[in-house]
Amino acid sequence: MKPNNLLTATIITRNAATTLERCLQSVVWVDEIIVIDSGSNDNTLEIAKKLAHKVKYHEWAGFGAQKRYAANLATNNWILSIDADEWLSPELTSSIQKLMQQQSIPNAGYLMNCRNQFMDQWLLHGEGYPDSHLRLFDRRYGNWQERSVHEQVEINGTIGHLKGDLLHQSAQSLSQYLIKQNNYTQLQAELLYAQGKKATIIDLLLRPVWRFIRIYFLRLGILDGIPGLVHVMIGCFNTFSKYAKLRELQTMDKSQI
Repeated sequence: MKPNNLLTATIITRNAATTLERCLQSVVWVDEIIVIDSGSNDNTLEIAKKLAHKVKYHEWAGFGAQKRYAANLATNNWILSIDADEWLSPELTSSIQKLMQQQSIPNAGYLMNCRNQFMDQWLLHGEGYPDSHLRLFDRRYGNWQERSVHEQVEINGTIGHLKGDLLHQSAQSLSQYLIKQNNYTQLQAELLYAQGKKATIIDLLLRPVWRFIRIYFLRLGILDGIPGLVHVMIGCFNTFSKYAKLRELQTMDKSQI
């Protein structure tokens, strides 16, 4: 790789022992690996120390802030940010390596398709694929938003799209997946509340229905069989749950007046 195109991979963790080694092995070729842990009590740290160049503790500050902290610790400007339950496909690895070997990289950031494994099946439609995310970027032109959930990289520059998939295992089990979704919807509701948003009867009734129509029929989630149906139904309930929790926050606020 060219000296000015050195690459750092950043991963945030908490109790990620079941998936972390596969994640780290997929990026073992990069110039630097940084793992930021927020208090694991399983074997996460032992796994990280075997393969990462830097392993540091940082008190949990939200998904966006945690990832931004990791990017700011990097020795290199080019950042590959992936989650502990994700790993690079061979095609995506090749795409990134070829890009880093160029004399001049044409864009400030790069999207990649995320392929989701759910109920032991790779989803090929609906919300499961292609699920594009910007995960490779030059931090001189952007960085992670400091959002608690649904965080994104904000880039001041052009954005390209890489070939190959970022592979994602949604959860070890359906029960674990539901626990994660309950946490995400709470964070989403709190974020909407902080922004002054209000939950209406329209949000509760129509948004989940429209999500089902859009994902299951228009984006062909129906072709993913039972896993595709379960995935979209949970997603629709997440939409309902998010606004129900926002309504609860509104009610609690009124009761304190």
